[in-house]
Amino acid sequence: MPAEHRAASPEPRLPPAITQRYRLGEVIGRGGTSTVYAATDTLLGREVAVKVFAAKAVSEAELRVQQAEARLVARLNHHALVTLLDAGVDTSRPEAPQIYLVMERTPGVDLKRRLLQGPLPAKQVAYLGFDLAEGLHHVHEHGYLHRDVKPANVLLDDRGADTRLRGKLTDFGISSIIGSEQGEFTTGTAAYLGPEQVEGDDAVPATDVYSLGLVLLEAVTGRVEYTGSVIEAATARLERDPVVPPTVPEAIAVVLRGMLARRPDDRLTLPEVSVGLQNALIAELIRERSLDPALLAPDEAVRATAVHRFDVLGDAPDEAFHRVTYLAARLLRVPVAFVSMVDADRKVIRSARGLDGALQEVARNEALCAIPVATGRAVSVPDVRADARIAGNPILLHDEALTSYAAAPLVTYDGLAIGALGVFDRVRRDFDADELRDLAELAAVIMRELELRLAARRALIAR
Repeated sequence: MPAEHRAASPEPRLPPAITQRYRLGEVIGRGGTSTVYAATDTLLGREVAVKVFAAKAVSEAELRVQQAEARLVARLNHHALVTLLDAGVDTSRPEAPQIYLVMERTPGVDLKRRLLQGPLPAKQVAYLGFDLAEGLHHVHEHGYLHRDVKPANVLLDDRGADTRLRGKLTDFGISSIIGSEQGEFTTGTAAYLGPEQVEGDDAVPATDVYSLGLVLLEAVTGRVEYTGSVIEAATARLERDPVVPPTVPEAIAVVLRGMLARRPDDRLTLPEVSVGLQNALIAELIRERSLDPALLAPDEAVRATAVHRFDVLGDAPDEAFHRVTYLAARLLRVPVAFVSMVDADRKVIRSARGLDGALQEVARNEALCAIPVATGRAVSVPDVRADARIAGNPILLHDEALTSYAAAPLVTYDGLAIGALGVFDRVRRDFDADELRDLAELAAVIMRELELRLAARRALIAR
């Protein structure tokens, strides 16, 4: 769990609650108020990172608030947040309670270190920014602010220059637990403050948007916008707005300028940032010819954002959909049925019957289900081999006997097609209207399940 290194601060006393369960290794990060250790969870046998804050005298009422906040922050769960596995307040010394956090240990480097090699490609900035905006929005929905969005607090899972760069935010909700008065400003923090913080106003959700905008601007240009001493870096944004150079692709520049407005009320919201970055990503994919414009839905950026809203792009098959694919195969008398979700650039198979389990992703240009997603209607293709656009589809290459195809889109309540329920047969066949209606009904069952899951998550947030 990389953290911003600073010159020496005394190592905190280790709470018994930590040493009884976790075997601590080397120090992998140190800040003004905390120390981060590589550690092993001896109970579950997994590698973790343990962050221990310096003990601080607090009242009994403050201690109860800290304990409650620690439990609440530990409930946050999102693919763009470093998972907080445990959080607590050690009270073995009542006069000086001590907060500790146990987090997943992510193998990637942080963005601060990565940018020492130079700026990121525009497409990777769009990928990364979308992830971080979604994770930050999840934090805000739970009633927290981050207050310290900066490159050192962004961990990267870099799968290569030509693949999707994923990012995870760390230290979210920490200021809620330890109290904002402990959040001393360093040069690394001052460079990413919102103008309202510099002027002494309280941080608001738009403050995190501004900080994220500066991080993404740095990612695409390779330079820190506001440099100098703590005071110089902090006050510079009151004298001039950030400069988005003309070399930045316009679709990304529009989003950055919207995030970096000086007045909080003028900034984009995080959902608007997500849609804007999807637009930027789509523009980059089209420019490099890895996405066919003919496959785009009418409101493609909003559609692609909805795919992530439902959290349906995980690596493992979705057990809840297996019964639906079984019913589709039985009802239409076909050997192959599958549920797939369509992201901006790829199709991800979430459940399948009759397909090789290794076939989990297909490029969108070669994905048959991109057709019902783009049109929003069920389709029947009697002979898939006759369509040159999909000749490289890995499914067809894997099973050369597959001949006919039918699919119905998975449509949200607000009319966005996020994926499809599809079937293959090994004989030439034109699926009739009744069969397509059956597929559409089963697709509606899947969407009902997804809508219920989303409603349940939001209900937990509102509690």
